[in-house]
Amino acid sequence: MQSYNSDALPAETRMAAWNALYSRQLNNVDFTPASSQDFAARLSLGQLGPIQFARMCTNRTNILRSRKHILPSQQRLYSFLLQAGGSSQLSHCGHEAELTPGDFALCDSAAPHSFTVDDGSVVIMLRIDAKTLRQHLPTPERFCGLHLRNEVGLTGAMSAMVERLDAQLAKGFTSIYGERFAQSLLEMLSMSYSMGFDMGGDVSAVLRGRHAEVVRYIEDHLRDPQLSPATIAEGLRISPRYLRTIFASTGEKVSTYIIRRRLEECAKQIRDPSWAGHTLTEIAFAWGFNSAAHFTRTFHEHHGMAPREYRRRMIG
Repeated sequence: MQSYNSDALPAETRMAAWNALYSRQLNNVDFTPASSQDFAARLSLGQLGPIQFARMCTNRTNILRSRKHILPSQQRLYSFLLQAGGSSQLSHCGHEAELTPGDFALCDSAAPHSFTVDDGSVVIMLRIDAKTLRQHLPTPERFCGLHLRNEVGLTGAMSAMVERLDAQLAKGFTSIYGERFAQSLLEMLSMSYSMGFDMGGDVSAVLRGRHAEVVRYIEDHLRDPQLSPATIAEGLRISPRYLRTIFASTGEKVSTYIIRRRLEECAKQIRDPSWAGHTLTEIAFAWGFNSAAHFTRTFHEHHGMAPREYRRRMIG
């Protein structure tokens, strides 16, 4: 198992060196720690058949994979994130997941994400190429960003199994049965997700896959003030009626989803002290709003208070 420690990097260039190391070994991302002076992280990598295991331990930091990090030439990978210790918050594909020990979330390398890990966080990542995962989980897009809780179905048993396998790999475990172990593990993970998010038999797998495609399109264009059901339908080359059918299964209109996601992203920046120097209008317009009055009204409806009051309460 390969191991890397931020303490081994030069203090004056530690953050840049760690970002480069992580991007080279896993995915292109930007680490932004709560304190760059106190930043400390460890990364261990192992392999079990087609599954790459990665254990990351770090103090509080945000790991951002934005659209600029995603290259068309890169292989598409999915990562099962297991919160083995501490806590974290994942924002991905329009979902927010607050992870505590034993919880899982699924992440798609082809879509942006924001992953904030708290002090003492330990995360085990199981990385699989899209083709292999689809043999076990035909529509992984529908699960990306969702929070699979430890107490649901087989999740607790899967959490314990993954942690034990990771510990065995750290000791140098190898076996001629590694491929079979990996396939069994993927099958059980697939079953855990199917049990944890049973969306009912009335919604076809094709429709769920199309819904995930629409969500990904919206997330990629969320900052565009021209984004609308009409432009989404045109961009995906589907009819507006079919777009409404895709979203009907969720009980939320497309336009409502767009507004909700924009408000969530605005609220995230409003309560972030690093954005205190930006006006509320700047933040709103950066996320696709083109009317300050409309932003204030919809924000109040969603959060129960005006944006200015929300900022005052959150950061003083």
